[in-house]
Amino acid sequence: MDLREKIKNKSAKVGIIGLGYVGLPLAMEFAKEGFSVVGIDVSREKVDKLNQGENYIIDVNDNDLKWAIEKRLFRATTDYSVIKDVDAISICVPTPLRKTKDPDVSFIIAATEELAKFVHKDLIIILESTTYPGTTRELVLPILERSGLKVGRDFYLAFSPERVDPGNPIYKTKNTPKVLGGITKNCTEMAKLLYEQIIEKVVPVSSTESAEMVKLLENTFRSINIGLANEMALMCDRLGVDVWEIIEAAGTKPFGFMKFYPGPGLGGHCIPIDPFYLSWKMKLLNYNAKFIELAGEINSSMPEYVVTLVADGLNMKRKTINGSKVLIIGVSYKKDIDDTRESPALDVMKLLEARGANLEYHDPFVERIVLNGKELRSVDIDENKLKSYDAVVIITDHSNIDYQMIQKYSSIVVDTRNAIKGRYENVLKLGARRVVGL
Repeated sequence: MDLREKIKNKSAKVGIIGLGYVGLPLAMEFAKEGFSVVGIDVSREKVDKLNQGENYIIDVNDNDLKWAIEKRLFRATTDYSVIKDVDAISICVPTPLRKTKDPDVSFIIAATEELAKFVHKDLIIILESTTYPGTTRELVLPILERSGLKVGRDFYLAFSPERVDPGNPIYKTKNTPKVLGGITKNCTEMAKLLYEQIIEKVVPVSSTESAEMVKLLENTFRSINIGLANEMALMCDRLGVDVWEIIEAAGTKPFGFMKFYPGPGLGGHCIPIDPFYLSWKMKLLNYNAKFIELAGEINSSMPEYVVTLVADGLNMKRKTINGSKVLIIGVSYKKDIDDTRESPALDVMKLLEARGANLEYHDPFVERIVLNGKELRSVDIDENKLKSYDAVVIITDHSNIDYQMIQKYSSIVVDTRNAIKGRYENVLKLGARRVVGL
């Protein structure tokens, strides 16, 4: 049967490499549309959990996973040889930065090397991992073409940037427009046909490089604007005005302004990392991405600023960070999710611990973390517990936390998210005038 027909009648078999925040939701969308899906992951623990119907991704419905397994529309494996029997495969592996802020594409290369052992005619391959422009053509394609198969004729290669926003109640995989670009026109057409079966809107672009650049523009835009908001917060603090009030007032303008908020630093798997993929690539072309570097400098300095707020608050009580008992509220990188990747809370905690603070944390979504090799577990909070701390620091403003209780019973609160509305003598806010006389 022709590959196009197999896609249209949903008899095509789909493989997903990488069963994390991107891969597993994508696998579920294919399964819900009737495609037979096999997920491949190097983690035996993940594979075993999924095959037993145990879900670990917040954006995947537990019942959807169990249903897909019961209907034999989804299974997980560590065995790449299953690629021999699939018609399309999406690569959804991590792409972190090294400490030197150079791209680490080792996961992409490793997945592609394994895939290349089983590549066959009439196979659609789509890379979704965020990376620098040129990765699909310069790294992935040569590995696949060792097989002797010709791209655009024997197999189809495209790039489609993931646009996952963990915990977003409105936009999920299905209703978030999908950008994609192929190595050839045929590659674009085949990838588009595949994703049109599960995504409400597919947006083709002219090349893999264009598709790769789209994702970097999106997250560079956010990083730079958050950097501007953070610098505004630092300036407002010195000017004696409230940045939160100013942002809300500016947001009433019906055109030419978009609200971005300051915070304790950037977190997550995209915004702190993706712009530096582009910056690194441009350095190879003898160009310095000034906005990216400056925004990165400002955003990465925010945890230090938060620590100065904690020190100021404690000083007003004639205390020091050294020896103080400090509670961190929220350790995930954003509200109402359990993801701690690149979370600014961890940076703030490391800085406070280095200055001698005794740390505990409360997060209803994160049961345990490892900080400097030591395991910490979330503590419960109540009136008496809050009174026992010298300072409470709100890093992540989860919706199900009682901030009025925190304000009422805490000696000092450092609020980095404007979680506590209004002005109180015991609350120091990021980017707001300092209250003297605590």
